[in-house]
Amino acid sequence: MVVAAYDPERTAEHTPAPVTAPVPAPVPVTGAPGPRRVVVAPDKFRGSLSAPEVAHHLANGLRRRIPDLDVVEVPVADGGEGTLEAAFAAGYEQHRFEVPGPTGDPVRAALGIRGTRAVVELAAASGLALLPGGTPRPLDATSEGTGALIRHALDAGCTRIVLGVGGSACTDGGAGLLRGLGARLLDADGGELAPGGAALRALTRIDLTGLDARLGTATVVLASDVDNALLGLGGAAAVFGPQKGATPEDVLALDAGLTQFVAVLGAALGPRAADLSRAPGAGAAGGTGYAALAVLGAVRRPGVDVVLEFVGLAGRLDGAELVITGEGSLDAQSLSGKTPVGVARLAAAHGCPVVAVCGRNELTPAEQRGAGFSRVLALTELEPDLRRCMTDAAVLLEEAGELFL
Repeated sequence: MVVAAYDPERTAEHTPAPVTAPVPAPVPVTGAPGPRRVVVAPDKFRGSLSAPEVAHHLANGLRRRIPDLDVVEVPVADGGEGTLEAAFAAGYEQHRFEVPGPTGDPVRAALGIRGTRAVVELAAASGLALLPGGTPRPLDATSEGTGALIRHALDAGCTRIVLGVGGSACTDGGAGLLRGLGARLLDADGGELAPGGAALRALTRIDLTGLDARLGTATVVLASDVDNALLGLGGAAAVFGPQKGATPEDVLALDAGLTQFVAVLGAALGPRAADLSRAPGAGAAGGTGYAALAVLGAVRRPGVDVVLEFVGLAGRLDGAELVITGEGSLDAQSLSGKTPVGVARLAAAHGCPVVAVCGRNELTPAEQRGAGFSRVLALTELEPDLRRCMTDAAVLLEEAGELFL
C-alpha cells in the first residue's frame, strides 16, 4: 500500500481515494497596482523536500507566472527537525563539531550561530536518523551529544540558546545532555553510570559541580509543542518510547529509570526540580525537556513562535499581498501549533491573506477557515498518483505556485 504521507508519524490508516476533481481556479493576488509582493513561508514536506527546497520551488512557479514578482522566501519550522535549516536560511552561520551520537559513536553535528545567539537542534546530534544502520536503541541511546553542542555554543560566546527538540532517539530524561555539559551521574559504588534511560535505575547521585558555569548567565529556550509530563502513562517512555523501538517491557524499564532520575535530581536540587517532572513539555524528546527545565532553567515556548521570531517573519510581511505556507500533511495535528497555523496567525495580525499548499489535506473547509487559510491546495489535486506526489513534489510545487496567482 502506498500512503500519501509526508510525515510518517501522521499517516492515514488507509490510503485516500484519488482526487479527481478539476484543479481549482487560481487565487489572485490583490492589492494596489504595481510590483506585487508574496511571502513564501513553508515547513518541510517530510520524506520529500526540505523547507528551503519547498520555498524555492513555490517561488519558481510564482515567478514563472509573473517574472517581475517580488517573492520573499522564508523557510520555517516548528522547533523540531528542520529548525536548523530555517536558521541557516535566516542568516545563522553554520558551525560543525564532532560530538557523541545517540549510541556514543562520534558524529558530525551542526549548530547555528548569529552573534550571541545560537540554535541547537537535538536531532542533529541525538536523532533517530543517526542510529547506525537505523537499528533502534531505546534502552541505551543518549542525549549527550546535544549537551556537547550547547557547550560549543557557549564556547562561541552565545548567551541565548534555542534548543529545538524532536526526532530524538533517546529516552534518558536529558541525563546525557547534562553529562555533555559536565555533570556526572554515579551509581552506588561511585562509578560512572552507563548511558541511556534504562541505566538510570542504578543512579544514586548526580554531581553537578562540573556543570558548565556559563549556563548561569545564558538563557536557554526550549522550543517544543509537546505538552507531555515526564512520567507515567502520558509520559516520555509510555507515549514516545514505542516510536523509538521500545517494547512494553522496555517502557517499564525506561519509566523506572526516569522515576529514579527525578528522585535523585530532586534530592540534589530540591523539591522544585522533582515537581518540574510534571510540567508540560518535561516529556519532550525522551525527557530532555525535563533536564532543560529543571537544571538549565529553560523557558519553554511554542516551537513555531520561536522559529518565526528568529527568522524575522513579522518584518518580512510588510507590504506583502499574499502569504503562502504549508507542510507535507495538513490534518488535525496541524491545528495544534504546527507551522502553517502559526504562520497564518502571524500573517493575520499583519492583515495578509494566507493560502496553504500541502501533500495531502485532511482538513474540512470549516477547519481551513478557522485556521486562517483562504485557500488550501493539495498536491493530490494536481497528481492523483500518490507515489508521484512524493517523487515529483518539486515539479508539482512549481505548478502550485503558478496556480496561486
